[in-house]
Amino acid sequence: MRPPRPSARRSMPIGVVLAVILTLSTGCGEDEPETGSEETEIIEVTFEDGAVTPNGERVEVGVDQPIELVVTADEAGEIHVHADPEQELPYGPGTTTLKLSLREPGVVEVESHELELVIVALQVS
Repeated sequence: MRPPRPSARRSMPIGVVLAVILTLSTGCGEDEPETGSEETEIIEVTFEDGAVTPNGERVEVGVDQPIELVVTADEAGEIHVHADPEQELPYGPGTTTLKLSLREPGVVEVESHELELVIVALQVS
């Protein structure tokens, strides 16, 4: 029986070293938080018979945290988000999901100009 060729002996330790490096590098990433991995804040909004709920509640959200306004309405309308820049988010009758995120800390009012009401005040921090 012939001894293994020199290149075969070298490839085995290199393969083991690569496997160890991959295992260690994969394990290290699990402890670090992922950027943008914040949970989506879901706010249910209902427009019915000329009224809206919630009505002026304050909700705390993070900077750049995804926010979903799940709007259930008996007729079409528009929500105004008084952030920089301001946003006008139209919705139709039935259920519509409106997505947004806010980049600046502070209080951002989300309102219905038609009803002249603040739906929710987002405390962004």
